[in-house]
Amino acid sequence: MKSRYLIPLAAALMSAPALAEELKIGVSFFNLNERFIIGLRESLEGAAEAQGIDVQIEDARNDIDRQLSHVQNFIASGVDGIIVNPVHSESTQILSRAAQQAGIPLVYVNRQPFDIDSLPDNQAFVGSNELESGTLQTQEVCRLLGGTGRVLVMMGTLGDNAAQVRTQDIHDVIATPECSGLEVVQQQDADFQRIEANDLMSNWLTSGIEFDAVIANNDEMAIGAIQALKSVSYDLDQVVVAGIDATSDALAAMQAGELDVTVFQNGAAQGEGAIDTIRQLIYGEEVESAVWIPFELVTPDNLGEYVGRN
Repeated sequence: MKSRYLIPLAAALMSAPALAEELKIGVSFFNLNERFIIGLRESLEGAAEAQGIDVQIEDARNDIDRQLSHVQNFIASGVDGIIVNPVHSESTQILSRAAQQAGIPLVYVNRQPFDIDSLPDNQAFVGSNELESGTLQTQEVCRLLGGTGRVLVMMGTLGDNAAQVRTQDIHDVIATPECSGLEVVQQQDADFQRIEANDLMSNWLTSGIEFDAVIANNDEMAIGAIQALKSVSYDLDQVVVAGIDATSDALAAMQAGELDVTVFQNGAAQGEGAIDTIRQLIYGEEVESAVWIPFELVTPDNLGEYVGRN
């Protein structure tokens, strides 16, 4: 299987509706309290309904063992296919092994598996290339700061592929000649969560660290940072705050003049693509090992194009 790079459209209804109605798919999400994942679920369920596919949704609540139990239960119940939004990239090897041994197709969505290139022939990944996300985000922060400034970095869940790559993107951009005047003065994880980011930002403010920008691995953490800044009446015009995902809450914060940068991750296309890909695998069709959905930079200048899309 080879990778492809496109935005999957909602799949057409199958030519044999009776067969499609018999399909049952188990889906395990890493955390259904996360705003972006809620939108991803809605897209996936809508695409499944359009194709007459029955889906069983489970919430792992950020627990690797619970997600493994979901997959084992799906297999035991005889589902035709499995879709997983993994809790942790490194946990996907055991999930892949379980599905492969049972002969059941599996698709990872949004969060990348441990190694896409080593996935079995009846498994695939649908999502966005994280090499773009943090790169687009940090390049815009660099531009807004004129290539010079002190940066605070909020990382996502330690060990998660997106957190690792998005953070490395930040450092790679700072290593370029045009952005070498940027300096990371503090870097710490906040688990992709708004409350944890609020606490982290509050701690940084209490410590008296001087900074010009906050670059967060996702919008929830960026919003948490903004809330902490507002709680001490910090002048948001004096700091650049950047996130990733372009969630509805993030775009509202941008409209309010609080968030400066985000990066659109097309959850609708990911959900549709996951359903389309698992259906193809179930029917033995050839699919690519990775279906890439492009990231897109969002700023106040093009904000209107993205409102209502996630």
